Amino acid sequence: MKSNDLKPGMAINMDGQLFIIRKTEHVKPGKGPAYVQVKLKSVASGSVSEKRLRAAEEVDQVNLDRREMEYLYTDATGHVFMDNETFDQATISDDLVGEQMIYLKPNTTITVLHHGTNPISVELPAAVDMEVTETAPQPKGATATNQLKEAVLETGLKTRVPPFIENGEMVRVSTEDGSYIGRV
Repeated sequence: MKSNDLKPGMAINMDGQLFIIRKTEHVKPGKGPAYVQVKLKSVASGSVSEKRLRAAEEVDQVNLDRREMEYLYTDATGHVFMDNETFDQATISDDLVGEQMIYLKPNTTITVLHHGTNPISVELPAAVDMEVTETAPQPKGATATNQLKEAVLETGLKTRVPPFIENGEMVRVSTEDGSYIGRV
């Protein structure tokens, strides 16, 4: 496959190692040839690195098994997920899921990428719905349209919401940057 066709979430084999693509950016400088800047996460070590590929360079894509799994709970061994087709439960370690757990509450369905029988990465939905558990009341006379206030959501995620949002309301937040999208 050509490097121009790379997208986040794909797996590639480079230098004998398996990498998951986290971010891609196509760059066309004023001088010189175009290239693709790729942010990669090593499956073996978990380290993140950046690599610059020529625009039409061939890369070795690895096909991953994508399974819909439901997050059940977290215990001392890790995060427990259930396969929605076979109902098998799998424990995924914290270093694999990492900071993405702040967007997951029990019974949330996500896509887990498997290489063989081993889970290697998770894909979150673009946005999740959560309940506001703590926020300041709306100040009197706050009618400015771009004012935001701090809010804590049910998983502990902190985000900024408009002043009319109250405790107990459901809001939609982006899993990419944790920003408020709207009411639910």
